[in-house]
Amino acid sequence: MNRTNLITSVLLAALMFSGLANAAPETYKIDSTHSFANWSLRHVVSKASGTFNDITGVISIDRANLANSSVDAKINVLSVNSGYAKRDEHIKEKAYLDTANFAEMRFVSSKIEAKSATDGVMTGTFTLHGVTKEISLPFKVLGFGQDPWGGERSGFEAHTAIKASDYGFGWALKPNAPLGDDIEITLLIEAVKTAAK
Repeated sequence: MNRTNLITSVLLAALMFSGLANAAPETYKIDSTHSFANWSLRHVVSKASGTFNDITGVISIDRANLANSSVDAKINVLSVNSGYAKRDEHIKEKAYLDTANFAEMRFVSSKIEAKSATDGVMTGTFTLHGVTKEISLPFKVLGFGQDPWGGERSGFEAHTAIKASDYGFGWALKPNAPLGDDIEITLLIEAVKTAAK
């Protein structure tokens, strides 16, 4: 490589590094119509599953440094959907989700550990049924791109598991309980970029 090419390469690298170093976090608003909190748990000898399809919140993401990102998301518990309306009403009763008194779940991140440019683990407080605990969610950034309506979108996937009994649900601790204590959760999130202020 001659001296001119070497200088050009160094300058380009410096510009690229400067751009990454000065990149500001971008703010995305969760699109409730394209986001899902899917759940499953043991039912007798098989599994029951469903989703919560009313998720709102804000994601701040620094593409150059995922550790500089944050999440504040809420789930409307009344949006539970197991695929059978009569069962959904049963799930909302006091013996189960008790939506009359606890109509919202919330996750607020406190730390994000980047494993790569697209993978990481977010830790934060999760509130359900009036109980707040710290949980960790391994996540993946699925991508960024333009949507058909002129907006910019981002996609994310996260997984975790919780114990119902940790949040005051006693159904799994009863003898011969038909429902299990371990709840598996998969979050599929799509968000729309908000205008910079």
